[in-house]
Amino acid sequence: MESTTTIVIGSGLSGLAVAAELNRQGIEAIVVDSFRPLTPSAPAPATGSISLEALSERTEILRLLEHYARRNELDIRPATCALELTRTPGTLPAERPWTVQTAHGTLTAYSIVFTRGALNQLRRVLRSVGVHTSRDFSAAMHSLGLYLVGVGGMVAPTTHEILHQAKRAGQSISARGASREGGFAALPA
Repeated sequence: MESTTTIVIGSGLSGLAVAAELNRQGIEAIVVDSFRPLTPSAPAPATGSISLEALSERTEILRLLEHYARRNELDIRPATCALELTRTPGTLPAERPWTVQTAHGTLTAYSIVFTRGALNQLRRVLRSVGVHTSRDFSAAMHSLGLYLVGVGGMVAPTTHEILHQAKRAGQSISARGASREGGFAALPA
């Protein structure tokens, strides 16, 4: 079993943006590819139309994020897929880490960031822990250590929105970890 502070599910633009922001916050993270459960699932949501200018901007930012990840030796595992996500037993929600099963082993973390590609799986996870309403959706997710980056209404978010969501998620994860432990540390190995 391998432990870290945060697991990011999705290794595209959104996942790399979150990984870069977490690194700037001093938070350990492992980025794995999209969530691919062992059971059949619905297809990924449509991304909507994107202009050539916006696509060019995304491509350039993705290139910069990939360079940042290599230069800073971020733990990016695009060949590793999340297969199953469960909550480990415990008394208080903030003290209960998440377990992500992959074909290469088990990962644990207090925070999980889902990107757009894992949106349907996020809905299933939330239902499994009793979150059934969109009211206070964000607050309920954050109290469970779950975050969402790269999603915006019915269409794909702009590159600027994705980067802003990544920054907010990183700040929230940092604050949550600091309040839980009086500082920030990864799970014990």
